[in-house]
Amino acid sequence: MTQVPGEESVSESPSLQSFIAGLPKAELHVHHVGSASPRIVSELAARHPDSKVPADLEKLTEFFTFKDFAHFIQVYLSVVDLIRTPEDVRLLTFEVARDMARQNVRYAELTITPFSSTRRGIDERAFMDAIEDARKAAESEFGTVLRWCFDIPGEAGLESAEETVRLATDDALRPEGLVSFGLGGPEIGVPRPQFKPYFDRAVAAGLHSVPHAGETTGPETVWDALRDLRAERIGHGTTSAQDPKLLAHLAEHGIPLEVCPTSNIATRAVRTLDEHPLKQFVDAGVTVTINSDDPPMFATDLNTEYAVAARLLGLDERGVADLAKNAVRASFLDDAGKDRIATEIDAYTESWPTT
Repeated sequence: MTQVPGEESVSESPSLQSFIAGLPKAELHVHHVGSASPRIVSELAARHPDSKVPADLEKLTEFFTFKDFAHFIQVYLSVVDLIRTPEDVRLLTFEVARDMARQNVRYAELTITPFSSTRRGIDERAFMDAIEDARKAAESEFGTVLRWCFDIPGEAGLESAEETVRLATDDALRPEGLVSFGLGGPEIGVPRPQFKPYFDRAVAAGLHSVPHAGETTGPETVWDALRDLRAERIGHGTTSAQDPKLLAHLAEHGIPLEVCPTSNIATRAVRTLDEHPLKQFVDAGVTVTINSDDPPMFATDLNTEYAVAARLLGLDERGVADLAKNAVRASFLDDAGKDRIATEIDAYTESWPTT
């Protein structure tokens, strides 16, 4: 069991741990580059020795220890710089799917930042072909269905927003697996309303709106995402707990929060797991989904995040299964796909031995 940074090892019964490991799952908030395993990061760093990222696996652990959110962004971008060719893109995408399949992830909406690659010289058509080739191969080989969220890297400004929405809405480029449009990166000094025109264009093109908000800034950022960006789900939304009216609004309108507990501790958005607002969200009637965000960087995985959530919410196996179905229902998978995974979760739960 992976230890949560800055916390004691997550405690759950061996039975619950085994249940979580075998449970069919969906994940809605997980980043493409941020999902690169140490093995893949090491391989890419060796390919590109001019990078600041160490190729040595032991040194990578130290490299992925973050002082604060700003430092996390700095480290994250140095890993982004390792993705320099279409072959790098394809390798990363396929290997991320392999790691997901090992955790019984049946469906994932992977957040991809194409601007970070195209501005580094990767041909945009070759980029799209690489992720699509990996998506189809992963579904064929592992049975894991991938869909894409193209997100604006907020720290790169409106130039990146224009480029991202162009890539997301150009019929000649838009990949078949694209379902949503997001906004990531730092929130401090990057107000959400300035991105309204770009989200309007994405939504008009049929994409769903899923911006990050309220991770390291207050609940007003979440309100901005709802009002200006037409958010259908909120990435993180951690500080929503500070505003009872916002919690009531999220609950009333069925707007899910994509909760990433270990990430929030690792980036210092929340001090300790015991202070995490997950239970406040659930008690307020807000739909929550459990996600891993940038799992190798935070020394976690989706199974660990479910174990964390089970402890914070006091869940047994059936409670964890219900939590897994939240992600399925909140996804942008078609109805037949949702029914298939939900049925599989129910069958798995019913077959689990009771004590």
